Parts: sequence; C-alpha cells; structure tokens
Amino acid sequence: MKQPMERRLAAILAADMVGYSRLVRADEDGTLAAFKTLRADLIEPVLREHQGRIFKLMGDGILADFASIVGAVRAAAAIQSNLRDRNSTLPMDGRIEFRIGINLGDVVIDGDDIHGDGVNLAARLEGLAAPGAICVSDSVYEQVRDRTDLLFEDLGLRNLKNIDRPMRVWQWRSDSEAACPQNSTASAPPPPPDRPSIAVLPFDNMSGDQEQEYFADGITEDIITEVSKIHGLLVISRNSTFTYKQKAVRVQDVCRDLGVRYILEGSVRKAGNRVRITAQLIDGNSGGHLWAERYDRGLEDIFAVQDDVTQRIVRSLEIKLMPGESMRSPRVETDNPEAYDCLLRGREQYRLFSKAGNAAARQLYERAIELDPNYAAPYAALAESCLHDWFLGDSDALDRAYQLALAAKNLDPTLPLVYEALSSAYLFKRQHDDALAASRQWIEVEPGNAEAYANMAGMMHFSGNPERVAELIDKAKRLNPFYPFYYTLYVGQACFTQHRFKEASVIIARSIVHNPHSLPSHFYLAATYGQLGEKALARDALAQVRKISPDFSIAQARAVAAYRRDEDLNLLLDGLRKAGLQT
Repeated sequence: MKQPMERRLAAILAADMVGYSRLVRADEDGTLAAFKTLRADLIEPVLREHQGRIFKLMGDGILADFASIVGAVRAAAAIQSNLRDRNSTLPMDGRIEFRIGINLGDVVIDGDDIHGDGVNLAARLEGLAAPGAICVSDSVYEQVRDRTDLLFEDLGLRNLKNIDRPMRVWQWRSDSEAACPQNSTASAPPPPPDRPSIAVLPFDNMSGDQEQEYFADGITEDIITEVSKIHGLLVISRNSTFTYKQKAVRVQDVCRDLGVRYILEGSVRKAGNRVRITAQLIDGNSGGHLWAERYDRGLEDIFAVQDDVTQRIVRSLEIKLMPGESMRSPRVETDNPEAYDCLLRGREQYRLFSKAGNAAARQLYERAIELDPNYAAPYAALAESCLHDWFLGDSDALDRAYQLALAAKNLDPTLPLVYEALSSAYLFKRQHDDALAASRQWIEVEPGNAEAYANMAGMMHFSGNPERVAELIDKAKRLNPFYPFYYTLYVGQACFTQHRFKEASVIIARSIVHNPHSLPSHFYLAATYGQLGEKALARDALAQVRKISPDFSIAQARAVAAYRRDEDLNLLLDGLRKAGLQT
C-alpha cells in the first residue's frame, strides 16, 4: 500500500546556471564537465556544511532543501562569493555564474523528491535574480535579516507567474560594486504620507456580459484620471491598482501594499443607454465607509457622475484645493454616448500592444471622431496609436501623430493625454525644448499621474539631463508600486549615458527580467556590454535583439534614440558596433 505523502515547511533553494545554452553551444563536453566538477568541489560541500541536500538536478540547475532558512541563505551566499572569486581569474568565456532563489514554504515530500508551491516560488524567485545574486521572498528576509550580516536590497512588490498576489522580493549580490545606487532601486512603498492618499480599485462589471468589461475598466480609469488632477491628493496608478482586478482582497492589505490610507471601489452595470454605478470610499485603517452612493443615469450623464465622485472624495478627505481647482466647470467631453463608447473600446484594443490591436483601436478612434468632431480625447488617443505605427516602421505616422496631438490640444488643453502624445511627438521630431515643455504641462494638469513623471524622466534622458532621471522615476514608483519594466530601463539608460556601464548592465538586465520582449532593453544592454568589452555577453545580447527584430540596424537605433547631444547618440552607436552590429 502506498504511503501517504508527507507535508512540511522547508527552506528551498533553486539555482540555475546563467547562459547555459551559449556555453553548451561553444563547448558541450567542457561545460558539462565543469558543471560536474563545480558541483562536487564547491556546491555539494557547501550545502552539506549548512545541513542542506540536493533533491533534484535539472541539467543546468539544482533544487536543494534545508532544515534551516538561515543555513539556506548562508549556503547560497557562500556559493556565490566563491564563484565570484573563482571567476575573477578566468576569461569571460570560461566563467560559470548562477542565479539563486530561496523561499520558505509548504512542500510535499514524495520519496526522494519534493514538490509543491514552496518549490515553485523558489524557482520564480531564481528567475528574478541577477547573475551572481540571490533573490528571497519576504518571509525569508524576515527570518534572516537580524541573523546574518548580509545586506539585502528591496526590489519591491513583484507579480510572479501563477502567484495570486504581488510579493515583496529582496536581493543580495556577491558583487557589491555592481549594486544599483539607492535612489534607482525599486524600494518598498512607504507608509501613507501626511497628505491624503487613495487607490481606485477596478470597478466590477455587473452587466452579466464579459464583453462589457472594457466599459467598467474605462469608468475606473477615467475616475483615476480625474482624481489625479487634484494637487493635494496622492493617487496610485492604474497599472498598480489593476493588479487586483477580479481578486478577493482585504482593503487593509491593499492599503498596506500600496502605501495609501483610502480605497475607492465600486461596480458598473450597463444596459443599452442606461448605466448604474455604485461607489464607496473606505478608510484603510478602520475598514469603515466614509460614503457610498449609487447613480442611475443615462450614458450622456457619465461625465457628471465621474465629477460627482471626484468632488465627494475631495470633500470627504478635506483636501485643500489649489487656486482655480474649485472653479472647474462641469466636464462635458462629448454629449455623444456612442463616441465615448468607441473611445473606451479603442483604449481596450490599444492596450493589447499588438499590430492588430493598434489597427482596431485606430478604427474605433476614427469612428469616435466621425461621431463628434469636437471630442478631444479620440484625437489624442489616435495620436498615440500613430506613434505606435511609427515605431513599427511607418515613416509618415510621426507627422500624423503630431498633427492629431495639436488638434486635441486646441479642442481641450486640460486633457492629460494631449501632453502624453505631444511630448513624444516633439521628442522624436527632435524638438527637445518643446518635448520638455509638453511633459511639464502634463505634470501641471495631472500632478498625480505616475506616467507623467516617468515621461519626464525619458525626456530628461534624451535631452541631456540623465542625472535627473532617477529622482523622477522614484516619484513615479511611489505612485505606481507595481511599475512597468521601462521605469527600470530609463534608469539604466541614464547610467549608460553617464558612462556608468557596470551599473547600467545590471539595471537594464533587470528590466529584461520584467519584459523579455523589449527591443530597446536588449539593444541598450548589447551596447553596454560592448562598451564594457564583454564580447561574449554583448554577442548574446545582440542575438536577442535580432531574435526580436531580425532587420535591426544602426539606422533604426539612430531613429529611435532621439538624443539632443551628438556625444550621447555616438556613445550608443559605438557600443552597438563594439557588440557586433555593423550596419
């Protein structure tokens, strides 16, 4: 009779060799022999010393379990430190590096094997680690921070594959010189600030029709935009709040994760031209409701509902408005419900970030303009889709984006999306002063939008002020704790421009962990390795560039790297040439 499987709490270490496929292609027998020797001479003795054992080998990786979480972390640090010292005497193409992840969790003992969520999470953490580094979960960090002299860097809250909730991740690096400066790392969200702070969770779609999801999302996003215009209020970005979409969460947990005091949640039910919206403002400290309201309106009144929700938040939180804010006239962006509906549908398609999605969005935006030629929002949104087309190779699309952004500004100069589109169009037209001015205007009309600060960071980098980038990205991260990959990339690009190539390589590599399909991340990493003289790593990075864009060329890099200063552009192109990109 088969014995029941045992469950217990265990410390799991997952390690994976960096660049295994490249090493095997170059010398399969030598790589396998080196890995076997390394395992016998270094890894297994260190594991035994700290009461650990390997329970699974996976070609280029190992899984080990420990009775002690402190033992697991000390063993991992000893392995990485020994590898660092060993590699310092070897040529680049002879070095072996590992990424390591450690988790403390529930596992299932099945004979000599171990599996379960505790193992899976250790593997996910390993994938986040930089070469030569260790990533640990928050539960591990809490156990070891006062029991070892290792200094861990807070990478912030991360979404991990097949894990329901974002998790805080900590990293230790064996190479302290490669660690990022404090102001350019992903830090934990601070406690709620002195001023009022709020997160607007995705409104539930109560229409009984999954296809109406776009409408509930659109209402949520528009409310976030409106409250982000209030200078006295800290507002968490859509990118972060939408990670809680369709998840059962405690308000107190969300407030702690995002570093805010208040939560706005609600629901939307749309039927024909009628809409029912419920909204409630909740205090994250007590869990109590400050107010709740239900609106039964026609679609033509949708902007009045959003305005009323915004005003109730301002009154409830006793926000002191800036001069002129209380004098805003009621918002009527369009009186055509179908035009608004086309805008929301187009926004849903655009966010697919695909060629087909962009084409569908463009048609919907154009239809919205046909329905209401005085509606500014679809002009600005269409400008954004044209910028996407330009990145995909349509040389005429940049001028179209510029003209559409100007048209939107003429119709509604208070619309934030106007300046998002206009600043980018100016940048790629190499009108840097205008790009910076448009970016500043975006912050003025929507001071609570994380993307406005990230946008300004990008403008500063290309306009010759890379030293300003980290500060602006830190502001963006405070408003968007679950920030996208390009926040990290912008900091890495700024380090590159400042000739801080070692730091740049670490930070840009981290952005690739977040988004492996980002072409700019890969070609900046190739250029960075080129400038460092790391020929093998540069070739690997360039191979990834060609995998994403087989025809990528110096001319393409020149087109999208919209630098004001010739020396910044030449530094990038020189790095790419050193990496092996010749045409």
